[in-house]
Amino acid sequence: MGDEAMPQRRPKKIRRVQIGFNVLAQIVLILFLAGMVNAIAFKHYARWDFSRDQKYALSDKTKRFLKTIKGKMRIVVFFSPSTPITADVQNLLTEYQYAAKGKIDIEHIDPERNLSRAKELFDKYKVVSDESLLVIDYQGRNKTVKASEMADIDQSGMAFGEGPRVSAFKGEQAITSAMMDLVEGKKNTLGYVIGHKEPPLSENTTISVLKAFIESENIKFQELNLFDVGAIPAELKTILMIGPQYDFSDREMKLLRDFWDKQGRILFLLDPAAKTPKLDAFLSELGVKVNDDRLMVFLRTGIQELALTRDVQAHFLGNPVTKRLADVRALFFGGTCSLTLEPDRMRAANVRLDPLIQAEKGYFAETDYNSDNQAKFQTDAKAAGAPPTIGAAVERGASADERVQMNSSRLVVVSNTTFIQDNAVTQDQQALDFISGSVNWLLSREQLIGIAPKISKPLIFTLNEDALRNLRWIILVGMPLIFAALGAAVWWQRRV
Repeated sequence: MGDEAMPQRRPKKIRRVQIGFNVLAQIVLILFLAGMVNAIAFKHYARWDFSRDQKYALSDKTKRFLKTIKGKMRIVVFFSPSTPITADVQNLLTEYQYAAKGKIDIEHIDPERNLSRAKELFDKYKVVSDESLLVIDYQGRNKTVKASEMADIDQSGMAFGEGPRVSAFKGEQAITSAMMDLVEGKKNTLGYVIGHKEPPLSENTTISVLKAFIESENIKFQELNLFDVGAIPAELKTILMIGPQYDFSDREMKLLRDFWDKQGRILFLLDPAAKTPKLDAFLSELGVKVNDDRLMVFLRTGIQELALTRDVQAHFLGNPVTKRLADVRALFFGGTCSLTLEPDRMRAANVRLDPLIQAEKGYFAETDYNSDNQAKFQTDAKAAGAPPTIGAAVERGASADERVQMNSSRLVVVSNTTFIQDNAVTQDQQALDFISGSVNWLLSREQLIGIAPKISKPLIFTLNEDALRNLRWIILVGMPLIFAALGAAVWWQRRV
């Protein structure tokens, strides 16, 4: 048995055809999966802007507006490569295309190279300017946006051989404003009540920034003097009152009440220092009581030092007007009084009251605000209750379901006027966003309530003489000494 030869195993046959077919199938499957992933990624992708100032990220308001565009929009860009903002405009328009989801077509034309195409479109759109610009075409209407409207160019360095520098890029504001004009067609008119020492609408006034901001949203101002009219004109669906210093007459109050009864819309910024009992009575009829007080707060300036200030730090609440500004904080300079809302009393009249702006914790409403008694102020501060309300919205005749749009009377009231003046809004844009949201809510343009685009400015470091001297010593002495010390240490290590 042991001498019997072991049976030899036949070599296993290599199935080359089967292996080749498997490899081919795997390659085809990998290519198919790669193609599917790319196809899906091409149609469904996201973009992020991780830059410091979010230079190319579109604002919330612009994105919401682009969703309202029904037809196709075409943008023809006539920008020379030598224009300082050419790259910025191209990148910005790419974001518009992405946000519009196929509703915007863009054609870039270099007027210095493609002369025939440029001339053809110049003739079509009747362009006569040599400046770099773009033309927005929508449903047979077109509007031109020039490069000078999209940026502030600083040319002060050209005398020293430097090129022009972009000091502020505001392309989104200019382009979105032009788009609004084309899509909406006719401008919305906002009646501005005058005749009671309100801030004038002329240029270089205290509200010139606010006026320009509101007008950029396809809205025009029309002065309204209630002394000169028998009724508020029918084309004025919304009126604006800013800080009247004198009370309205009985005739004016009748016009105001008639306007309110006919689904009128009112934005009222009251000055607490002005005595306007008839206007206060009108607000009281709507459930908003204007209190004769001033908001104050004690701030600790040292270990045992307290300072009293009347500038109010407040935050916006999440209501229909301020839902895009919820929890955003803003400063209300100057005097501000508190508002008491009475929603229970007004519910039977189908009037809805919503607080919009509330002071931060620690603020108290002082009725004896002309006194200098600090001890009394501290006692009142300790006895203060919930943070006071300084802004509210009133709506009569609205549906309980916010999705259902009905003709209704609307009013927004704020117990401060200083926060919208030029010296305040140039520091923070929250006031402009709030007024814009209020106006759009009053005009039933809820889709345009949002955070407006901000102006992109370059980051600039400013060093005083001492800082420059220290920097000079660091570069000329400090940095060479560091390398000299390292070299000496290496030499000493090798020597020993």
